[in-house]
Amino acid sequence: MRPKDPFIGREILGGQYQVLEKIGTGGMGSVYKASQPAMNRMVAIKILHPKLANRKDLTSRFRREARAMSQLSHPNTVKVFVYGEMEDDGSLYIVMEMLEGRNLNQTVRKDGPIPIDRAIPILIQVCGALQEAHDLGIVHRDLKPENIFLSRQGGINDFPKVLDFGLAKVTERQMQPGSIILTQEGMVFGTPEFMSPEQAQGKTLDARSDIYSLAVILYEVLTGKLPFTAKTPMEYIQKHVTEPIIPLSERVADKHFPKELDAVMARALSKKPEQRYQTAAEFAEALRPFGGAAAQALPSVRSDKLAAGAGAAGGNTLTIGAKKSGGSGLLIGVAALCLVAGVLLAVVVMRLLGR
Repeated sequence: MRPKDPFIGREILGGQYQVLEKIGTGGMGSVYKASQPAMNRMVAIKILHPKLANRKDLTSRFRREARAMSQLSHPNTVKVFVYGEMEDDGSLYIVMEMLEGRNLNQTVRKDGPIPIDRAIPILIQVCGALQEAHDLGIVHRDLKPENIFLSRQGGINDFPKVLDFGLAKVTERQMQPGSIILTQEGMVFGTPEFMSPEQAQGKTLDARSDIYSLAVILYEVLTGKLPFTAKTPMEYIQKHVTEPIIPLSERVADKHFPKELDAVMARALSKKPEQRYQTAAEFAEALRPFGGAAAQALPSVRSDKLAAGAGAAGGNTLTIGAKKSGGSGLLIGVAALCLVAGVLLAVVVMRLLGR
């Protein structure tokens, strides 16, 4: 018999939360269903694996990323209520909203490829969540279908929630070109099928890496296949770096897609980041014409950044670009006032000389 999970039955924050059962596990930690009696609701609690508790680099980054996640307020990002350490043993945890539904991977595996007029609105909403994160300098780095959860919210079906923002960075190691790094705990960081070329080569990542990964997700959602034919993780990585994608319209014999969508996907999946859409907002608007009435009804995805892609690489830099634009506007205003004052002074001097 397996030993009983030590967290099941535990109470957190003086009994505010009670852990009921485990609902998932991964390389960094496990996720549990818990009750919050005072609010009469269920929550999900992610707890860092105890074997990682002595790694100061991991625990400090876990706290930093939890803090960053708690600042994300987009409706399509999973809500974080509180984070901290358990009182008795110092285990790190994040308390999040409890979601009911299935992730994109489960949906495609069970039901097959998703029709374009259903898939595009889902991805546009995901772009909104990404844009907010990117504007705050948070890059996901591990986008995959398992991290996009389809729930029902406010009577709306297919309401996507993006999970695990920034958690891939918690234990990120610099990768050698064309390789996957395994830590001492045997965890793989980054998912080969959805890695951007620059991630596969161990380069510095910014928001455009997430856009590439999101485009791979959309490709698989629409076709049930990936943009390349490969048999091993290493082969996927190599093809992301070196091989052109199979055009969307040619991937499945009995599925037909607009040629214009081929062009959108080709740009989003460019090998060079500078040739892709530079922001999630830009990618969303490029997808909108193909999503039918549901896509047209969605609000526009907006960015607070002045320049496309600017500042996105700083994973923990929480400076929003809009504040910088305010500073520029102030300088322009001061310059204009000085110019007006100079003209008035010149008029006064000329009148005095005329006398």
